[in-house]
Amino acid sequence: IMKWFLFLSLVALSQCRVTKVPLQKGKSLRQNLKEHGLLEDFLKKNPYNPASKYFPRLANDAASETLTNYMDVEYYGTISIGTPAQDFTVIFDTGSSNLWVPSVYCSSAACTNHNRFNPSDSSTYEATSQSLSIQYGTGSMTGILGYDTVQVGGIEDTNQIFGLSETEPGTTFYYAPFDGILGLAFPSISSSGATPVFDNMMNEGLVSEDLFSVYLSSDEQSGSFVMFGGIDSSYYSGSLNWIPLSAETYWEITMDSVTIDGETIACSGGCQAIIDTGTSLLAGPSTGISSINSYIGASDSTISCSAMSSLPNIVFTINGIEFPVPASAYIIDESGSCTSGFESMDVDGLWILGDVFIRQYYVVFDRANNQVALASLA
Repeated sequence: IMKWFLFLSLVALSQCRVTKVPLQKGKSLRQNLKEHGLLEDFLKKNPYNPASKYFPRLANDAASETLTNYMDVEYYGTISIGTPAQDFTVIFDTGSSNLWVPSVYCSSAACTNHNRFNPSDSSTYEATSQSLSIQYGTGSMTGILGYDTVQVGGIEDTNQIFGLSETEPGTTFYYAPFDGILGLAFPSISSSGATPVFDNMMNEGLVSEDLFSVYLSSDEQSGSFVMFGGIDSSYYSGSLNWIPLSAETYWEITMDSVTIDGETIACSGGCQAIIDTGTSLLAGPSTGISSINSYIGASDSTISCSAMSSLPNIVFTINGIEFPVPASAYIIDESGSCTSGFESMDVDGLWILGDVFIRQYYVVFDRANNQVALASLA
């Protein structure tokens, strides 16, 4: 009997069904461009329009994913693809659904200083004849789709379809601190109908529960993570507040209102919001955002750093529960100059709860029941 138990426990060990992928907090693309004196030129050539990410994908065989959306994102994790493993730094993005990385087929400058996937070095790679195109502000990245084993933390996701870039336009992404993107939204918005990574994990029975959870640390470089297949209750206090999804595209929910000191300043009568780890700020319709910015005294998105101590919480009420965001979270202090964490973006009245919001809560993304949970951090 003892032998049998030993055997069972070994089987259990070999099947890692909950895994935590650490995220590093590093410099954003915007900071890198600034340091190299290239930001102004870049913004001229790529008018920053975070909305482009959310417009419904053109129904063709091409993916469209705009990289200027990732200008300010600071959280990255490492995955590997192929046999033997080739490592890539990716943004784990709940606001898109495709996985793609640079490949050896790409010779543009942006690819030369990033990790490039080499299919001929992988014994498990399978080619397809499908192509892929990713829209940028200044042109498009084109590539192909292939299948291989993707290692995400302790989970080995076999036969995963992903994009291999062949061209990356402009020199901008030369300075991007990440190689590629790993999308965690729904298959319905996946370009080329490619099965998203988490869907493949669920289909292959690789996660003990069909959910993943996210913790983004506010200050330290380390500590943040995405946990696949489980929830780490040591990171939150009180209970998980479950919120049903209003659509299965992005992680979309209904928000009741946005208030300051009990007074509704935006989203009056309700609005739709998405929880998006791949957006750093908190974005919403220009009318709502401008009333928030004028209330907190931000002009042209800059604000005096001293205001931080006196400004009130901004409260997002979702499913009848209040989720406050304090001034220390919505005012971003970059070495003594402060900016508002609220940006306007008009996409059918949609609000985007990005990292400014997510840093305040432990978030669970539950595919089994199409719901998300928010809990106060421990």
